[in-house]
Amino acid sequence: MDAKDILGLPKTPLPIPQEKKSRPQKDSQRKPDGISREVYALTGGVAPLMPSIDVSQLKRRPPSDEKITWQWLPFTSSARKDDLQLYHWVRVVNGVPPTGDYSFAKYNKSVDVIRYTDEEYEKYLTDPKWTKEETDQLFDLCERFDLRFIIIADRFPTHRTVEELKDRYYSVSRAILVARAPSPGEVAGHPLVKEPYNVTQETERKRALSMVLSQTKHQERKDAEVLAEAKRIAESRMAARAAEEPDLPVPSDVGLESAEGAVGPGDTISPSNVQAPAAAIAPSTSVIADNASTLASLRMLRVYLRTYALEQMVQAASSSAGLRTIKRVEQTLQDLGVNLKPKVPTKAVCAEHLELRKEILTLLNLQKQLQYKEAEGSSFRDGSYGDMPGTAKRSQRAADQDRTFVPDTISFGGDRVVKREQKRKGPGRTSETPSSPAGAHKRPRKMKASDL
Repeated sequence: MDAKDILGLPKTPLPIPQEKKSRPQKDSQRKPDGISREVYALTGGVAPLMPSIDVSQLKRRPPSDEKITWQWLPFTSSARKDDLQLYHWVRVVNGVPPTGDYSFAKYNKSVDVIRYTDEEYEKYLTDPKWTKEETDQLFDLCERFDLRFIIIADRFPTHRTVEELKDRYYSVSRAILVARAPSPGEVAGHPLVKEPYNVTQETERKRALSMVLSQTKHQERKDAEVLAEAKRIAESRMAARAAEEPDLPVPSDVGLESAEGAVGPGDTISPSNVQAPAAAIAPSTSVIADNASTLASLRMLRVYLRTYALEQMVQAASSSAGLRTIKRVEQTLQDLGVNLKPKVPTKAVCAEHLELRKEILTLLNLQKQLQYKEAEGSSFRDGSYGDMPGTAKRSQRAADQDRTFVPDTISFGGDRVVKREQKRKGPGRTSETPSSPAGAHKRPRKMKASDL
């Protein structure tokens, strides 16, 4: 027996409710209007690769007052010179056929070939390698085949290469243009005159191209090995030349500007700051090393912009200068009307610009040295050392040295003498302060019984 028998419940198990998994709702894609269901099913709901027609144009119906028919009508094209008449289907609206030229006639483009007269040929175009008949045939074929010289060389009656045909055509056209122009300057910008055809270069180019295209794999590998070895030799020679070449001398363009506390034109200089040595204007070894490293890095680049090289040299020249000094150099250049970067950075212009910056930096260093020297001379001339805090006057030092100990007065018994040294005055006190008497503030000694 179990609990179900006791309770009188049926033995059939109760169904356990199972939680249904929620399926993600599919995005319902509505079929666009105007597209059949079969065509849309072929696309799979994916956007077409090519731009389709606007949906609003798919089921566009013509207005009710228009009657559209298609008719088999004749037409002529202005691109043809024989007035050939052909037929095609034409969309006719309300019985009125379309008028105008054939719609595809606008794509008929032709080359304007220069023609010459017999007098011009005898005067300007005679060539021992070409006869007048051959030249006439060449220009007729050029006009017929629109300068397609491969076809022209195939249809030409005599054996001529493509380069020879091009050279004859372009030389004759250039000679006619120059002869008909009132002055040579008027046709100087024409492509035929500005860029003449070079038959020798074209022949050499095609010969080299045919050699490259006819190479085998083995020859290509050997050529690649030769080029790699040549590159290695060139790099080693360049490194050896850079090591042998002495570094360029660096002018003394840096001085005392090792800190940003540079003294401006309106700053005051105190004698306590006059500590700059005389050798401060000499170029430091760090600046020379910076310039040497800059030159070495530029040599390793092999190809670089001249403006980039100028910026690197300017940074190396002013590396030890303070930020305020660099701003003063740029302000001086602006006052002189000189651009901070040359507009035409040729080699000579960059060299002169760098030299001007170095001279301005040297001038500022010399001005600062002059201010130091003037301040030092004025301090010696005016004797202003005594006015500085922490420096005792000469009179005070002499008085302190000449001062002697003063013995105290004899006390009541007369058998004890006390000697005390007077305290020296501090550096902040003046010598005019009166000194106190020897025993003015001295307490009397207590009397003993033996003294009575």
